[in-house]
Amino acid sequence: MSESEREQLQRIIKKGSDWRERERAETILMLANGQTVIAVAEQQGVKPEAIRERRRKWWRNGLNSLPDKPRCGAPSKLTYTHRSQLKEWIDVEPLNSRALVSRLTTECGVTISSSTLRNELKRMGYVWKRTRYSLKKSAIPSASNKLSTTSQS
Repeated sequence: MSESEREQLQRIIKKGSDWRERERAETILMLANGQTVIAVAEQQGVKPEAIRERRRKWWRNGLNSLPDKPRCGAPSKLTYTHRSQLKEWIDVEPLNSRALVSRLTTECGVTISSSTLRNELKRMGYVWKRTRYSLKKSAIPSASNKLSTTSQS
């Protein structure tokens, strides 16, 4: 292992954002320092075969073996134009997820669930905020309403 690779591994261990990547880098450094597979497995709390697999991937791909590979999954049901349309609707007026879903269905022909929409909005940077008080007038008069009615008479 070269000195630059060792420095990069140490940098990943200290400042890496992904814990899996940090753990894999630590594994490679321990093996490079002469520790056995079984000793590293015991220290990290994994099976020895996992350590051997990390070592094989390191030999094949080097530093590229540390980060996770992209995982499979269904492609997004919303396109860039759908997201921009959602952004316009949200900026004009506050809508709940059901209203946005029905609007997407009628105007864009996209059928998604409200939970999928909430996940997409979260990825877009929006957060859900519950209003503490309703703007509708309540049936029970408040103290401020009583004061204004008594002062007028």
